[in-house]
Amino acid sequence: MLKCIAVDDEKLALELLADNISKLSYLQLVAKCRSAVEAIKALEEQDIDLVFLDIQMPGLTGLQLIQSIRQKPMIILVTAYEKYALEGYGLDVIDYLVKPVALERFIKACNKALELQQLKTKHIDKAKERDKDYFFINADYSLVKIDFADILYIEGLRDYIKIHLKSTRPIITRMNVGTIEDQLPVSRFIRIHKSYIISVDQVTAIRKNSVFLGELEVPVSHSYREAISIITGRKEI
Repeated sequence: MLKCIAVDDEKLALELLADNISKLSYLQLVAKCRSAVEAIKALEEQDIDLVFLDIQMPGLTGLQLIQSIRQKPMIILVTAYEKYALEGYGLDVIDYLVKPVALERFIKACNKALELQQLKTKHIDKAKERDKDYFFINADYSLVKIDFADILYIEGLRDYIKIHLKSTRPIITRMNVGTIEDQLPVSRFIRIHKSYIISVDQVTAIRKNSVFLGELEVPVSHSYREAISIITGRKEI
């Protein structure tokens, strides 16, 4: 959901803009502003993801408003004047819509904003993932914390997985290998078999069809042979 505000000094234009916004389920209109001053107040009072902004307004113009904002949300300019397009794009706006705006063109601009927001969120999530050293898993009727550094390898057992640890007995939980693979940082874990994921840090030796984690030997299937190249940085063993 994108929280947005609409800014236009013309009442009819503002209502039409609000009506278009209401047609998209991923947009939440939190304020309708008749001036740049009202918009600044709305931006100060809550976190706004997207601003639909007119340019020609009494007092502070839309372009002046953009230049005055410290932490800029995404901005879509909605104006009756094409001549400001180049200047608008120079201020890193998402899109530039010329009134009257067809609904199809409006939706296209909003989809662009949504895609950008999703991309930003994805980068943030990946950064958080890199910072985490652990995850939680359902086991023994509890949420059990597991440190990535404590994992030797993960074994798939049909509808269950067994997480083999350095410090304690293995933990068994109802989950498949593909699901647990999505929760592991790709820089630290790699799948070498349809039933096995190993910790790269724990690898001590590699043979053509096996990976050794100390004295433990884990098989490498033919379809995952490329994983060996990733671990060693060499094409062949």
